[in-house]
Amino acid sequence: MKLIEYEPDYAIHPGKTLKEVLAEKGILPKEFAVRTGKPIKTISNLLNGKTGVTPDMAVQFEKVLNIPANFWLKLQSEYEEFLARSREKGELQKATEWAKKFPYAAMAKYGWVKPTRKPSVKAEQLFAFFGISKVKAWEDIYLNNALPVFFRISLKRQKDPYALSAWLAKGEQIAKSVNCEPYSKYGLKEFLPELKSLMVNKPYDFFRQAQKLFLTAGVKLIYVPSLPKIPINGVVRWIGENPVVQIYDRYKRYDIFWFSLFHELGHILLHGKKKSIFLEDLTYLKNENREEKEANNFASKWLLPEQEFKVILEHLKKGNETLKVILESAKVFNTHPDIIIGKLLHENKNLYKNSLLQKRLSKINIDSQPKLF
Repeated sequence: MKLIEYEPDYAIHPGKTLKEVLAEKGILPKEFAVRTGKPIKTISNLLNGKTGVTPDMAVQFEKVLNIPANFWLKLQSEYEEFLARSREKGELQKATEWAKKFPYAAMAKYGWVKPTRKPSVKAEQLFAFFGISKVKAWEDIYLNNALPVFFRISLKRQKDPYALSAWLAKGEQIAKSVNCEPYSKYGLKEFLPELKSLMVNKPYDFFRQAQKLFLTAGVKLIYVPSLPKIPINGVVRWIGENPVVQIYDRYKRYDIFWFSLFHELGHILLHGKKKSIFLEDLTYLKNENREEKEANNFASKWLLPEQEFKVILEHLKKGNETLKVILESAKVFNTHPDIIIGKLLHENKNLYKNSLLQKRLSKINIDSQPKLF
């Protein structure tokens, strides 16, 4: 049976109780002030609810009235808590408009927050989810770069900072719950060939195996399911002493998943500063700034170098059967056929009309994949 917590909508100021006790005992305020050694103004302010009971006053009241000091202190504490919760309710009411901007239903579906239709409860749940007490705290963290060192980020330029902040916060929560060894750049470089082999062979639990490989180098690979209106493929950042790669299967395509993953690894190895954070709006080989180009080149060199891709194009220009060239080239160059198809579709958009190629692309669903965490 679920217990219902009772929260009164009122609280009695200890001054009111003191006034009733003095009246019952026939003690005038001035006399009480003399007996307790307190200025009459102090007692008057207390009786009128302008000030509260201090521990020193409570002890003096105990001596004069024979009522335990903790009785008065409890009254004061309950009254102050009531005022604080009243102010909090006011904050929650103000936060209801803010709460409407989050994809709350999707977050509740994943169990991140409790399902509810009440705006004030949604705001309360979101405060608990982000570990904040005011909307301004969320703004300072996610819009104003207020946190020190490891999580300085501004989502001001993002189309939907609300959904994205929730997705990032969930990734941070998962990452902090995972224990692993300190980061090793050497260890990361060492497991890259094995990671590529994992991509080529495509076992049923490839994501879990990838997570295990990442942990051997002190890198955390986190999967967080998508929220509506998230415009990125993934993010790489440092949380504590470890790099964290947080992704989701945005396009449900095997080739894009692996390109994104190697792209993020490129950031860690090439631009691995603890204050760096890379939000990836990745459209296969989209080139933006220098660091993004370098990460793209890193992924390409590991999955399908330009020199190998040119060889494939030469075979296709000779009129050889497309699928046969792709499958044979994948074996020769130790890559997955989807990587070749994805690169061909990216380089020549007209090939999207070739339904045969698109049908060959593998679809994935990380939600249904076994995971370590």
